[in-house]
Amino acid sequence: MNQAALHKYLSTEQLTDLTKADPSTLFRQRLSTNLTLIQDLFFTLYPQTAHEQAFHKLLDLLPELFSSRPEALQYLDLEKLKTGDWYLSEQMVGMQLYVDHFNKDLKGLQNKLPYLQDLGVNFLHLMPITTRPKGESDGGYAVNGYTDIDAKYGTRKDLASLTKKMRKEGMYLMLDFVVNHTSNEYPWAVKARKGSKKHQEYYYTYADRVVPDEFEKSLPEVFPQTSPGNYTYDEEMERWVMTVFNHFQWDLNYTNPEVFMAMLKNLVELANLGVDIVRFDALAFLWKKLGTISQNLPEAHRLISLFRMCLQVIAPGVILLAEAIVPPREIMKYFGEGLYRGNECEIAYNATFMALLWNSIATRETVMMRKSLEDIADKPEAS
Repeated sequence: MNQAALHKYLSTEQLTDLTKADPSTLFRQRLSTNLTLIQDLFFTLYPQTAHEQAFHKLLDLLPELFSSRPEALQYLDLEKLKTGDWYLSEQMVGMQLYVDHFNKDLKGLQNKLPYLQDLGVNFLHLMPITTRPKGESDGGYAVNGYTDIDAKYGTRKDLASLTKKMRKEGMYLMLDFVVNHTSNEYPWAVKARKGSKKHQEYYYTYADRVVPDEFEKSLPEVFPQTSPGNYTYDEEMERWVMTVFNHFQWDLNYTNPEVFMAMLKNLVELANLGVDIVRFDALAFLWKKLGTISQNLPEAHRLISLFRMCLQVIAPGVILLAEAIVPPREIMKYFGEGLYRGNECEIAYNATFMALLWNSIATRETVMMRKSLEDIADKPEAS
């Protein structure tokens, strides 16, 4: 039984009649049932001898973030807990789209909801709609603000109106959470450039090439032709900064617990806009370690579980999708293993199956596709 199932079991009586349910009481119950796992995960990543104070800061942060969640969404969380595994319904039919290409902006998209319903679509994944650099932005995956809507698409008020309408119509929304990096224009990066040591430590920055050169010995290049190397020299900061994807995307330093807590705030703020599913982008790259390729590391999985456990306490109706473009056996790890089995992401892409599906259509041969499915181990409950 994973934590979500445990919460449902423990709160059965209150969930029977939601008019009598007290979200605050159930929050405290979720916190108490998750606390041991949260503590274990935190101190696995951040040794207790050096980070006891940081853990207490996290404990203070959790109720603060729960209180920030709109009451309507707190009750929606309880409805989803009562329903259970709503995201596994065979009635869910999804569509991924660019808002501006579909119908100009968020208001235009809202006007088209009846059309989408006629098609049978009840789940939308909107490609990035938040602020990004005016020049290169990797399609919006270079983030200037995690919840600031780019004027091209509308405003936060427009998004809130859309999500409210979608909830009324029984539709679900997924947005991206670029968890591995920010743009070089994000407020933390701007402060780092201006000499803030605190914010320089939010990223992997170095005064010389000693450590970067050691990392380069084992780090592969994501875009070797357009963005060779994994470090970029910032002249204003006079430091080298890790940029695994593109020179304008600065990798976050999750070995710093302050980064985790700051990103948890961003995650909850995004959820509070009415998002049902959060797509964790590039999550395989989250933890960096010298002498490794810094992908799919055990610490990355522990970090994702920590995000999940905290979100389960604050907003249990919001789930995580793993955007991990890895082989089928590696995908299973993103549902959690061992003590954390079923306590990482709830859903994940199977990119191999996607490619082999098209291959089977083109070749009219299903051997490879069937083989790939056979290689997938049993998934945890509610995944």
